Amino acid sequence: MRQLPDSVQEIFRRLEGAGYEAWCVGGAVRDALLGLEPGDWDVTTNAPPAAVLSLFAPDARPTGLQHGTVTVGGGRGVEVTTFRRDGTYLDNRHPDHVEFTGSLTEDLARRDFTVNAMACSLRGELADPFGGREDLGARLLRAVGEPERRFQEDALRVLRGLRFASRLGFAIEADTAAAIRRCAPLLRRIAPERIREELTGILCNAHALEVLLDYPDVLGIFLPEILPCVGFDQHSVYHCYDVWAHTAHAVAAAEPRPVLRYAMLFHDLGKPETFTLDEEGRGHFYGHWRRSVPLAEAIMDRLRFDNGSRRTILTLVERHDAPLPLSEKAVRRALARYGEPTLRLLLKVKRADNLAQAERCRDRQQLIGQWEDLLDMVLQSGACFSLRHLAVKGGDLTALGLRGPAVGVALEELLEQVMDEKLPNDRGMLLEYVKEKL
Repeated sequence: MRQLPDSVQEIFRRLEGAGYEAWCVGGAVRDALLGLEPGDWDVTTNAPPAAVLSLFAPDARPTGLQHGTVTVGGGRGVEVTTFRRDGTYLDNRHPDHVEFTGSLTEDLARRDFTVNAMACSLRGELADPFGGREDLGARLLRAVGEPERRFQEDALRVLRGLRFASRLGFAIEADTAAAIRRCAPLLRRIAPERIREELTGILCNAHALEVLLDYPDVLGIFLPEILPCVGFDQHSVYHCYDVWAHTAHAVAAAEPRPVLRYAMLFHDLGKPETFTLDEEGRGHFYGHWRRSVPLAEAIMDRLRFDNGSRRTILTLVERHDAPLPLSEKAVRRALARYGEPTLRLLLKVKRADNLAQAERCRDRQQLIGQWEDLLDMVLQSGACFSLRHLAVKGGDLTALGLRGPAVGVALEELLEQVMDEKLPNDRGMLLEYVKEKL
């Protein structure tokens, strides 16, 4: 075990000095044993919440007294929670009440997975009543106690299990995996925002591929749009996977940024509905992006995505299959249409999509690289691709007598002329062109 942070050590010393137990618990213990840098350190104790507030005043604030939680220190601080037993989970998410207890084992028994149900003392003692350390060594996620009960208590644990598997690369123990599948329908009772948060964690961790391939039936409870893709043969020499497997590999091939991984998750949703087979038995999905866009839109509406992410993801889905002519003119037009940030994301989408295709298609990686080089060159050259780069401004046109909407129309026409290389981006020549048109 790595040394505890000074702030945590001080909490231990003060609690133990007052005659109470103190233990680090949960994910920090798990990560420390794995040699990972823990995020938040959580402390559990047999001290009642009122005693914790008194011991650490004025640096303590009640942040969940109904569950026995007090936060100590500034900023995010350290959560100090009293040993407890949970009451009945009536909504498959929250206990109707908690009871404080003097038993660390009882407190650990209510937790989700054995690897999260370990505690360590200031002196490095490990409390591990459910075999979490052994499961860590076996790289196994196992529910504490009876699996189905754990997931019925809090249905979000279904997705937490998948997120831990995606982050840690652990297999899910057979009984636990079976309970996850049986209890997955309970996810319909969970707030969409929490679903989205856990799904993002699944998608953006290192082992997303394995989870996506193994648990589409679970994800399909709240993403029914993906289910027609599972096992759908593409009948194409350009694809070595069915639609869902291609999707999973494309997600894994993208940078672990939410907008990119969601774009890859959604980009081929429309394929099953647009599939045709030609006379030679080759599969085609003409215009599949047109169907993928509304399906992606429906998912993001349902999971309450923010508007900015929503717009970017929809653009990436819509244009993921669009051709990219290798010319400066095409680059300028793409910059005008998307802007540089979105255009660079689109190129990353195209890379990920291609990496999930058959090996014979890998030459497209070189083409994308050439397009990226050309993009860099165009940007470095100071090329005109938006009105802010145009040598003529609105005031120049009003001085010529143009008014109202006519000014905007004229500016857009000038920009088109410059991007098509029909006119140079020269103020005098652009104004002369406008004068001739008046």
